Amino acid sequence: MNSPFVKLSVLILILLSSCETDTAQQAAVDEASEITVYTHRHYESDQVLFAKFTEDTDININVVNASADELLLRMENEGEQSPADVLITVDAGRLERANEKGLLQSVSSEVLDENVPAHLRDGEKYWYGLTQRARVIVFDKDRFDPSELTTYEALAGPEWEGRVLIRSSGNIYNQSLMASIIANLGEDAARSWAEEMVGNMARDPQGNDRDQMKALVAGEGDVAVVNTYYVGHLLNSSDSTEVRVGEKIGIFFPNQDGRGAHINVSGAGVATYAPNKAEAIRFIEFLTSEEAQKTFSAANHEYPVNPTVTPSELLSSWGEFKGDQLQLSKLGEYNKSAVLIFDEVGWK
Repeated sequence: MNSPFVKLSVLILILLSSCETDTAQQAAVDEASEITVYTHRHYESDQVLFAKFTEDTDININVVNASADELLLRMENEGEQSPADVLITVDAGRLERANEKGLLQSVSSEVLDENVPAHLRDGEKYWYGLTQRARVIVFDKDRFDPSELTTYEALAGPEWEGRVLIRSSGNIYNQSLMASIIANLGEDAARSWAEEMVGNMARDPQGNDRDQMKALVAGEGDVAVVNTYYVGHLLNSSDSTEVRVGEKIGIFFPNQDGRGAHINVSGAGVATYAPNKAEAIRFIEFLTSEEAQKTFSAANHEYPVNPTVTPSELLSSWGEFKGDQLQLSKLGEYNKSAVLIFDEVGWK
């Protein structure tokens, strides 16, 4: 049993086993050298950050861009075969929809828990906010006195008849604003607000948030309800006409004596069947880091979620404000009720 031949055979088996282990480990490393990110966002700031992550980690990012609905449907259809490691989309309502469909998995990360306040992430850690947007009331600084403004609810008063510009009820931002009102005030109060708002609209809802501000400056209404980052995009547009509109816009943060202005997030979660879970978590951690948060704020005019990061110079110029501390998963929870109420009151 102890012949040289037997010893040589054992040695060869050990070496072969070692080679197989090394090969398997190398294959795992090779597989982890790329992650696949399904994203609804389409901003240059994101591309800059993706490239920076690759530079820092040698992990390449395969980006799949599509609308939120298309990405969710794709992940559903792919099931366990999905290559998606990370889902990034806009609005907590959409993130919660992905969670309800079983497309995200809960993750444990002390870094993420430190970088993202509790109300800006899912309570069971299925998704985390990356950036904040405030939904505010804007006005034309040349012809409107903002002392008339107080709260979202006040816009439903009779004195605002025919004066308010706002997007359609099919818009996810308005659905989430409505969901926040339901969560804070109850369905009856929310229904009354929506019904009166319909009567106070300056025109039938049309266009995006930029279009509301263009109509505002054109004199079609006195105030508009928009997301803050759209103001930043107007001011930094390559179109001089849009810049002129942005320069006329004043920003008012509602409900400062109460719950605070409605905020929402873009956010990310690790896909349920992520082939590279550890790298996916590392990627989301990077996006919530101080470096990435400063880039989001400066390049795309979004408020940081990381509390250690100061907003960009432009955002800071709009002043500090109190944001609603509502747990944002509530926006998904009350989305169906919001849509039903909009339909009931005839919000187009």
